[in-house]
Amino acid sequence: MKHRDREAHIAELLQKIQQQRQELSTDRQTWLAATSRYDQGWQTLLQAKRYLLPVGGVLAVLSLRHPRRLTRWVKRGLGLWSSWRMVRNLLSPR
Repeated sequence: MKHRDREAHIAELLQKIQQQRQELSTDRQTWLAATSRYDQGWQTLLQAKRYLLPVGGVLAVLSLRHPRRLTRWVKRGLGLWSSWRMVRNLLSPR
């Protein structure tokens, strides 16, 4: 009797697993569409990494030689970036 109960329990679990697999495969496209923006940003960051590493080295050497100049350029860069975000947010259709 226990053997039949066990087989029925195993069959029930296998049925649940099959149903969950089907749900995952149907929700896959929705998930990929929702996260595509982040995936593209991550790929862009990975591609830019080979350029950012040498630039970081040059900035490190320059910051040792002229720390105030680097601070000034960092502030300018942050100001430009902040301005760009503000303009982009004002012009984006909502």
